[in-house]
Amino acid sequence: MAEMMKVIVCKLQDQTYGVDVQHVLSIEEMTTLTPVPKTSEFIKGILYLRGDTIPVIDLKERLRISGESTDNQRIVIVSMEDSQIGFIVDAATDVIDIDTSVIEAAPSILGEVDKRYIYGVAKLEERILILLDLVNILDFEEANEVKQLEGNMENIG
Repeated sequence: MAEMMKVIVCKLQDQTYGVDVQHVLSIEEMTTLTPVPKTSEFIKGILYLRGDTIPVIDLKERLRISGESTDNQRIVIVSMEDSQIGFIVDAATDVIDIDTSVIEAAPSILGEVDKRYIYGVAKLEERILILLDLVNILDFEEANEVKQLEGNMENIG
């Protein structure tokens, strides 16, 4: 029997990406964020959600994908180690099952997105879906910055 992987399909600009649903806690509508000075440019602020302080990252900026924001923007809340992080996407459109046998390693050249942020590429009948590895989207220093930000905001609140 084929092993299946459930992914959330997200859009960044005109490209569709998949995110493993195992790491996703929720998908929220875009809302006003509390900006935090002196942080990396891709950190857009803090979201207070159900009693938690969640740093929010613009995924397009993090992946260096150029383009305007859309009216359908969503924040995908992801569990990373002992933290929660929100990622802004242009849209979250679907949840699909992918047979893991159709997932291949990411090619060395894959447009604008750095290969280390990609889990693999799924070749589906109607499209190719780039599978993002959101757990590894931040390097060590960036992850520490986000954790520090999260801790500082909880101490203030």
